[in-house]
Amino acid sequence: MLIAIVVIALIIAALVSLGRMLFANNTSSTSQTQQASASDQIRSDVLNTADGRAVRFTERGPIVANENFKSYQIFITPSSRTYTTYKGYLAEVVDTKQYTNNTRAYEEFAYALDKAAVSGVRDAQGNDDIRGVCATNGRVYLFETVNSGTATHSLWTSTCAQSKGTMAADVAKIRALFVNQVPDFNVQYLAPVQSATTLF
Repeated sequence: MLIAIVVIALIIAALVSLGRMLFANNTSSTSQTQQASASDQIRSDVLNTADGRAVRFTERGPIVANENFKSYQIFITPSSRTYTTYKGYLAEVVDTKQYTNNTRAYEEFAYALDKAAVSGVRDAQGNDDIRGVCATNGRVYLFETVNSGTATHSLWTSTCAQSKGTMAADVAKIRALFVNQVPDFNVQYLAPVQSATTLF
């Protein structure tokens, strides 16, 4: 009788272990499928050069006093390029520079973003709330695809080791591509980052 109980207990334990393993594999597979799907949708938006389509890149500095907080945004469409610098958390415009664009130039830019793997997603279920991220001495970067003025997808990352965000691409490459679209980009607008890693 005792042997039968032990055997049954072992069978139950084995079944539970097998169930957990299958569930973990299924969860991992589901996550990978979601990431691939999100990446495909973002790539499709990036390469779409129709009217109303655009891409946007925002860089934010450390969380400091409202008077000292700075950010900038580069907005690229098939017909225009806009570089705007802001101060304060209410995004008071400091300066705006506008340039014309054309579909061929936008297409080349979009394909350059694609070759830099801009649509790579680190975590499809990641937190999209970037408030307070990389606060003490870092940068936060936000990439968005836009359709008729509304953001359709967004990916973010930061210079902080613990806040890598949802963007899997090398943000230095993505940033360089956007900055190179602005003939007189002011590299001194945001103070240099002192360290590549911060507390949070």
